[in-house]
Amino acid sequence: MTVLSYQIADTIDIKQFKTAFKADLYHSDADELFYQTGTQQFVYIFKYGVVCFLNYDAIKISAFLQLISSFCKNLFAEQLTEEFIIETEAKENKIGYNKIEIVSADIEILRLIMLNVSQSVAMDYYSQQTNKLLEETNYHTQSLERRGRLDISGNALKKYIGKTLLLKNRISENLYIFDSPPETWEDENLNKIDLGLKKTFDLQERFRQISEGLQIVKDNLELFKDLLQYRNSTLLEWIIILLILVEVLNLIIDKLM
Repeated sequence: MTVLSYQIADTIDIKQFKTAFKADLYHSDADELFYQTGTQQFVYIFKYGVVCFLNYDAIKISAFLQLISSFCKNLFAEQLTEEFIIETEAKENKIGYNKIEIVSADIEILRLIMLNVSQSVAMDYYSQQTNKLLEETNYHTQSLERRGRLDISGNALKKYIGKTLLLKNRISENLYIFDSPPETWEDENLNKIDLGLKKTFDLQERFRQISEGLQIVKDNLELFKDLLQYRNSTLLEWIIILLILVEVLNLIIDKLM
C-alpha cells in the first residue's frame, strides 16, 4: 500500500469541507478529518494545508485535490509531496527508511502512519519557508557588512517583520501536530510505531532547526529595526537643525534690512 501526502495550501477550512463532503468519516476534530472512502482506501485532511491519501491512484488524487481546492486558503501552484510504502502481513512490525512493515492493517495503525507522513511533508514546507527568510536576512546582513548601512526601507522592513511573525504564528498554532495521538497513550504497539515513525522522519530535529532559524531571523530583525530607528532619529535631528538655521538666517536678514 502506498501513502501519498500533499502540502497544497497554507490552510484548509475543515469545518466547511466536513459539511460539504459526504463519506464514511472515521475520525474528526477541529483540526483534522479522516475518511474511509473504499476498501483499504483512506484520505486524511489537516487544517494546516495537508491532504494524505492511502491506496489512491493518480486520477482519483487529482479529482479530490480539485474538489478540496475551493476550501483552501492560499492554494499553492507547486505542491510538496511525500511518499511512504506500507507492507502488510509481516512477521513483526519493522520501520525502514521509506517504508514500514506491519503485522496487520489495523485502521488505527494506518491512520497513525498517514499522520506521521503528513507531519513530515508539513515540516518540509515550514523548513522551506524558514530558509527563504534566512536567505533574505543574510542578504541584508551582507549589505550591512559591505556598505555599513541597511539597504531596506522602513515599509519593506515592516512587511518583512510581518512575514516572519506570520510564519512563527502558523507554526505555533500547529505545534499539536508533533504530539502523539491519545490512542498511543493506551496502546503499547501504537506507541512503538509512533515513536519509530517520528524517529524515521526526524520530526523533532527538523522542528528544532526551524525554530533556531526563525530565532536567527528574529534577532536580525531586532537589529535592523534599531538601526532604522537610529537612522530616522538622526535624520529628524538634522531636519530640526536646518529649520533652526533657516529661522536664524531669517532673523539676521530682518535685522540687516
